[in-house]
Parts: sequence; structure tokens; C-alpha cells
Amino acid sequence: MQVRHDVRLADLTTLAVGGPIERLVEVADADELVAAVREADEAGRPLLILGGGSNVVAPDAGWPGDVVAVRSRGVVRAGNTLLVQAGHDWDELVAYTVENRLAGTEALSGIPGSTGATPVQNVGAYGQEVAQSITAVRVYDRAEKADRTLTPADCGFAYRDSRLKREPGRFVVLEVTFVLDESPLSRPVGYAELARRLGIEMGQQAPLADVRTAVLELRRGKGMVLDPADPDSRSAGSFFTNPIVPSGQAVEGCPSWPAGDGQLKLSAAWLVQSAGFGRGTRQGNVGTSSRHSLALTTEPGATAAELLAFAGRVIDAVQDRFGVTLVPEPTAVQP
Repeated sequence: MQVRHDVRLADLTTLAVGGPIERLVEVADADELVAAVREADEAGRPLLILGGGSNVVAPDAGWPGDVVAVRSRGVVRAGNTLLVQAGHDWDELVAYTVENRLAGTEALSGIPGSTGATPVQNVGAYGQEVAQSITAVRVYDRAEKADRTLTPADCGFAYRDSRLKREPGRFVVLEVTFVLDESPLSRPVGYAELARRLGIEMGQQAPLADVRTAVLELRRGKGMVLDPADPDSRSAGSFFTNPIVPSGQAVEGCPSWPAGDGQLKLSAAWLVQSAGFGRGTRQGNVGTSSRHSLALTTEPGATAAELLAFAGRVIDAVQDRFGVTLVPEPTAVQP
């Protein structure tokens, strides 16, 4: 465990905003992570847990307490079951599954961040989400001051959501268990854009490596693969989730997909663009990506306040024009 006092939140987040950290605590394994959390809680210091920092809007004023950077790594395989440490890089895990002919995460290639963050958000893309493969999440429960293992039912997974997200600050993810398919072929492709890129029909399978390559190409084309040389990747990926509305509230012209229970999932990207915030719309040091209207990006000198104000204007414009409320995907954290 290492403690530093010379780091800004902007250095640890993909949006590159956020002020100075009073105490940065870097932990190397689950035991150190629990110890760091307990120490902060017992001392009454504000606590922020950071993995890859890819889904966070950090405060400009910084953090007057402990920021725990989770650096735990490691994958233990038993057949088609993987036990993964919370700090393990997500895309490295996906690459491992593809190389080892384990299907179930291949469409989630290129997503930045740590494995421990994936169940919180129920991370998903291109027709897959982690809830389809997660069988257990080991956590430290700060309310009960106990180590617990949550089942998928305990996690309450939903679209880009989970109990871990709905009860912010309570659960600290230590390890995640995945059960995958031992196969050289992907799970059935469930996303039209990906199927077209692969030259197959929806519902068909493709070699795992081909799916990963196709997904990375699609994401790079939208500036959604982290690259220091690409200013469009200075983002949190999609800034808004696709809104789910009753089928009777479909928006004319807006792409939509069935969401079950008589509901539709609307394209947030279409809504944003059609409300006047097309690709490359800039206001000050923030704006929409030049390649994808759903990604908000920052430039050097940007602030969290500036970014959140811009996001608020997007939300207001979509609400005023279409009567649909957009929900931000990244979390704006405060002490």
C-alpha cells in the first residue's frame, strides 16, 4: 500500500478533469483494498474508490480525503470459470478470453476501465453485457463491515444499472467471477452494426478474434478506444444511456429497439444530434466528439463544471424538443 499527496483527479480519469487529492492510496490486492477502506471509514475521511477512472466526472475542487486507486490484478481460470481481481484491466481480460477461446465478452472489447467497475454499471456494448456472464461478485459491504459474495440476483442487474450502482458507496468490489463458453466462436451476434461489419446475419456466430477486431475497429471509428494521440478519446465513452420509454412514447424518426414489457429503447445519439448537438459541437473546452454525438469530450483546461453545464444543456434540449429525459452514464462524484 502506497500513499501519495501529489496527484490530481485529472491525472486518474479519462475525462482529465478534477482537482488535487488529499491522500491517494494505491492498493495492490483485495486485502489492502479492504484495509484502506476500513481505515478511511474509521477515521471519518471522505472516500472515493477509483479503478480505471473511465466512468467518473471528478470535482474541480478535488478530494478532501482518501482516493483509493485499485491496482489489484490477476485471473484464475478453472475450466470455463474465471475469477478476476477488481483492478484488472478490462480490455486485457477480454483479450485473454479471446486468446483462450472463451466466448461471452468478445463484443465488450476496447471498453476502458477496470473489471471491478463492470458489474456496477452492468457494462455493455454491441449486444453483450456483463450480466450475461457474471455469476458472483465478491464485495466489502461498508454498511455491514463484512466481506460478502453477491449472486446475480443480489446484484439486481438492469440496463446499465445494478444494486451496486443504486446503493452508491456501500459496496466495494473485490473480485468478479465469470462463467463463459468454451468455444472458438462468439456467442450469437446480437447487434446489427456488428453483424454487418462481420458479414453475417444477426444471431449467427463468428470467430472470437474476428469479433474482437471488428468491435475495436468500430469503436476506434467513433473515438471510443483510449489513445493519447486521439483527442476524441478524451471522454467517458457514451455520456448518456439510451432512454427506455413506453412504446406509446416512440419518437418519430428515432431508431428504437424493443426493451420488453411494452417498452422501447431509444437511440440517445439520435436524440442528442437531432436536438442540435451534432458531432463536433463545441462550447468552450468541452463538447461532442467529432465522430460520435453521444460522447462528450474535453480539451486541456476543461473543468468538471464546464462539462456538466454542457451536459445539462444537452439534456434540456432533448427534453424540450422530444419530451424525453436523458440520464448521464458517468457518475459525477462529490465528497
